[in-house]
Amino acid sequence: MPKWLEDAVFYEIYPQSFYDANGDGIGDFEGIIQKLDYIKDLGCNALWLNPCFDSPFKDAGYDVRNYKKTAARYGTNEDLKRLFVEAHKRGIHVLLDLVPGHTSEEHAWFVESKKETPNEYWNRYIWTNDWISWGVEGVRFIAGEAPRNGSYIINFFKSQPALNYGFLNPKDSWQLPVNHPDAIATREAMKDVMRFWLDAGADGFRVDMADSLVKFDDAQKAGTSALWRNIRAMLDTEYPEAALVSEWSNPPLSLKAGFHMDFLLDHPGSGYRSLVRDYQLDGSLRPFNDNSFFKQDGRGDIRRFLDQYLGFYEKTQNDGYISLITGNHDSGRISGNLSNRELALAYALFFTLPGVPFLYYGDEIGMRYLYLPTKEGGYARTGSRTPMQWGKGKNLGFSGADGSTLYLPVDPSPDAPTVEAQQKNTGSLLNTVKALLKLRHDEPDLQSKPNLEIIFAEHEKLPFVYRRGVFVLAVNPSGSATETSVSFEGRPVYTIGECFLEKGKCRMGQQSFGVWRV
Repeated sequence: MPKWLEDAVFYEIYPQSFYDANGDGIGDFEGIIQKLDYIKDLGCNALWLNPCFDSPFKDAGYDVRNYKKTAARYGTNEDLKRLFVEAHKRGIHVLLDLVPGHTSEEHAWFVESKKETPNEYWNRYIWTNDWISWGVEGVRFIAGEAPRNGSYIINFFKSQPALNYGFLNPKDSWQLPVNHPDAIATREAMKDVMRFWLDAGADGFRVDMADSLVKFDDAQKAGTSALWRNIRAMLDTEYPEAALVSEWSNPPLSLKAGFHMDFLLDHPGSGYRSLVRDYQLDGSLRPFNDNSFFKQDGRGDIRRFLDQYLGFYEKTQNDGYISLITGNHDSGRISGNLSNRELALAYALFFTLPGVPFLYYGDEIGMRYLYLPTKEGGYARTGSRTPMQWGKGKNLGFSGADGSTLYLPVDPSPDAPTVEAQQKNTGSLLNTVKALLKLRHDEPDLQSKPNLEIIFAEHEKLPFVYRRGVFVLAVNPSGSATETSVSFEGRPVYTIGECFLEKGKCRMGQQSFGVWRV
């Protein structure tokens, strides 16, 4: 296990929207380098960069055309290496976004694979043995796009042919078993990509669709898990401080499969969703009938989250870390549902639970979701990928380019939140995030280690009280004061709102959070 993860807090950057240093309307590596001091001051000591490899950008870079070459719009391979160096000077680790399940249809491997004559790459992707196919449950085919007499499987869009890691239980002649030499060759090719960037200075990878590699896998993902354990063995031997975080959202499976971290995502029915987006949507995609835990007028049932979270936590304490997120590039920003005070309380919980948290760029100032037309395959996700809002100047400080040339438009609202404005306000969301992350870094008991003890957490009752080492923490997101009996007293270390831990009582004012040393 990489030791640096014990005190890691990640900042997710969508490169094209973070900071444009060369004035072309698109964010770039140099822009990230220029903002590293801001990231460090914020309290984040690790980065996750969304895909920055060469791509036709039909899916915002998740359609890779060349794994070993950066996209020209961000800069060169040397520019990315310089980003690694500058980040490391500041004690910041950098993860790249690895997309191992599919490539772009323009990737050189696929160009060869779709040829009529068999070659080295014929089985790098999954092809049927007939020119048109249907009726195979769980897979989608594209036909009529190649000279080859077969259809190919896709993972997502039509432009993303699935790489071939084999089938756990093959049912037809075109389905290779996972131990077939060509399926193994695909795995080894991905290891080669990982070595290339680790040797260049990367500190690991966030892995896209990590649970989807082996087809016809069983419920426990036995085939895909075995593949990742093989890759983890390589890392442990050759790059023991390299870290892997999976887009899987099932820590009991993913962490035993070799990942160091796994996200809890806002999938329908997930415990995470109950905290911040437990609502229905009207015709304009705006929330109503909201029972999110952190809503001031919500039902306040922390068990909807804990019943899932604690099951994961108890099964994985010795395997790796659960990662809570403020949001990401695939989900709507939670600021569309939560006020700044509600966001502050949500972040307080996320940043003080065990595991390795991830902060999505702009969430520290409460950037808003914008209702926009699709861009580069973003569709409904596009509105969460808008430019970072640095100040009140041109394009809110993101770029000196003409507004019409920006990757996406900036928030046009007169009250659009900015870093500049919130830095000057001691009570701002930005400064709340900085204070919370400083507390986490200062106190080992509030970092990643699994030392969680639940003190009070009952259905539709508040406050939620928990302990981590020498600290007791409590949160009351409701609009009413509440209290519960506890068996200790404590000295306040950090509070939001009015709250007290004294004389065997935990008293919480409306919308409050507290940390006490006991």
